[in-house]
Amino acid sequence: MNDQLTIALSKGRIYKDTLPLLEAAGIEPLEDPSKSRKLIIPTKQDNVRLLIVRATDAPTYVAHGAADIGVAGKDVLMEAPSDNLFELLDLHIAKCKLMVAGPENEKPHGHRLKIATKYIKSAQAYYAEKGEQVDLIKLYGSMEIAPLIDLADRIVDLVDTGNTLRANGLVPMEHIADISSRLIVNQHAYKTKFDQINNIIQQFKTVIEKENA
Repeated sequence: MNDQLTIALSKGRIYKDTLPLLEAAGIEPLEDPSKSRKLIIPTKQDNVRLLIVRATDAPTYVAHGAADIGVAGKDVLMEAPSDNLFELLDLHIAKCKLMVAGPENEKPHGHRLKIATKYIKSAQAYYAEKGEQVDLIKLYGSMEIAPLIDLADRIVDLVDTGNTLRANGLVPMEHIADISSRLIVNQHAYKTKFDQINNIIQQFKTVIEKENA
């Protein structure tokens, strides 16, 4: 049986915040992804390697079995198909909120609300639950511009400090979901490599419980 374990991670905040958890499980990368062009990083454990992917692609690699486990933000998981993967653990890292935001001095709308967002599924579900019909406009970035140039009335986006909203004359208006990074696993890998994966989960849990005690 192949006991090689592949972990899908994205560069940046998620990688940085996941590093202490990996080290607690004895998984130490042999190279720094921020300084290396390599996308497959070996670790001090011969049978464990890291796959460096885009944050939005981590669930896809795991679902298709190219990675056994991975770390992805709840915002990404809410948008991605959930076939063939389990969400195992809230890692309590990379925390923020998915929110509706709009102009501070918003004028009454004489039309159906136009919402700019890259989180189409999440926004659809939120407004459907409220019984509101809205027009959704897909954007991939610089969301805050949309209400300023009348492309949209409001936006649905991640909010951390709120500084970018304030700088563009917007304010948080409605809370949709608390977001943090989650440990996900391929369903087949969870059966065939259960002991190996479960050992990592237990090590992660120990660190998380200690930090959140």
